[in-house]
Amino acid sequence: MMKSVIVFLILIVLVIAGGSHSYGESDKPVFDVITINSAITPAVATYIIKSINQSFAEGSAGLIILLDTPGGLDLSMRDIVKGLLNARIPVAVFVYPSGARAASAGVMITMAANIAAMAPGTNIGAAHPVAIGVGGKMDKTMAEKVENDAVAYSKGIAKKRGRNVKWVERAVRKSESITAEDALKLNVIDFVAKDIDQLMEKINGKVVLLPSGEVSLKTKGAIINEKKMGLRERILTTLSDPNIAYLLLMIGLAGLYFEFAHPGAILPGVVGGISLILAFFALQTLPVNFAGVLLIIFGIILFVAEIKIISHGMLTVSGIISLVLGSLMLFESSIPALRVSLKVMIPTIVLTTLFFVAIIGLAVKAQMRKPVTGAEGMIGKKGEAVTPVYEDGKVFIKGEHWNAYSTDMIEEGENIVVAGMKGLKLEVKKMNENEEDKS
Repeated sequence: MMKSVIVFLILIVLVIAGGSHSYGESDKPVFDVITINSAITPAVATYIIKSINQSFAEGSAGLIILLDTPGGLDLSMRDIVKGLLNARIPVAVFVYPSGARAASAGVMITMAANIAAMAPGTNIGAAHPVAIGVGGKMDKTMAEKVENDAVAYSKGIAKKRGRNVKWVERAVRKSESITAEDALKLNVIDFVAKDIDQLMEKINGKVVLLPSGEVSLKTKGAIINEKKMGLRERILTTLSDPNIAYLLLMIGLAGLYFEFAHPGAILPGVVGGISLILAFFALQTLPVNFAGVLLIIFGIILFVAEIKIISHGMLTVSGIISLVLGSLMLFESSIPALRVSLKVMIPTIVLTTLFFVAIIGLAVKAQMRKPVTGAEGMIGKKGEAVTPVYEDGKVFIKGEHWNAYSTDMIEEGENIVVAGMKGLKLEVKKMNENEEDKS
């Protein structure tokens, strides 16, 4: 009994000691780190804003966003900027690693942070608004309005953060892009650092302005807490990839067609339905030209029509043209990351075309095939008269005895051929010499 008490007391001491150690660790400031290395889409915007709010709720001293982006959607960028300007904890945007960039929308996101930093070998700029948002062509007047709006927006962010207003205007109007070192000289960013550790050393003691007031950063001995995207965020970000959205759209249409053409297959219909729903979810987050979507659907309809209406390939060719044009028009954006890659588009179009051509070929062959069952299937079958056949008689055809009649007298043992069928009675005639030679 005494031994049990001693063991219990030892365990309590260990727990208290462990708790004291944890408490000591918790005194150190914690900086969360997230990574963004894709185009700016609604899914990315939601993830960044959620991370800022989560870091504040967990009592973190700040959040560091490792950024590498070619740009993205204007509305998503504005949501992120709004989140950064109103963040209740210090947020640093670090263009990292070497070779990374903060282009287009990435410029505004970097400049809106409390701390803007870049790694050597990175660049920032090229923020001219080309087909911002939903995409599409703009006339000269509309282009000027969009450009002026982007300039005013970017200058407002630069003034708010005390950064170079003239340069950000050039980045928008002239698509100017500069290196990390030049960005530091021009007061576009605050620091150039080779990695996170060096960045933490440089920002120690820096005063940043939050909605609640000024805060002095204490990063000495800080704990770096690297956060990974959750499963939900990863799925949403993956679906926001134009290549994935395009493949899902094509798989969905092919799956539903196969299910309608072969009712009861179930699996193609389920896969097609899920793929199509996911595709439409992805399309709403991307700069979609719905004329492209309609052309793709129309192309599939033309393939299906070829099965019902023999056009000697005209409908198939038209379907291929519609499919190609729709694929090219599907996404309208100056940013490659928001368009379908030709490496994905060309094989997909080829495979889809081959799939439907094969289906069409099988359907046409089935339509042209001679019937093998029923009355039509009996016509032309050859056999032998078992009894004399005239108004009545019996014949033997393919291992079966049939009641038969003929317009001419047929003797027992003569070779016959089926000319027609009335009910369950065959109309037969004598097999001529040519038919006998073929048999």
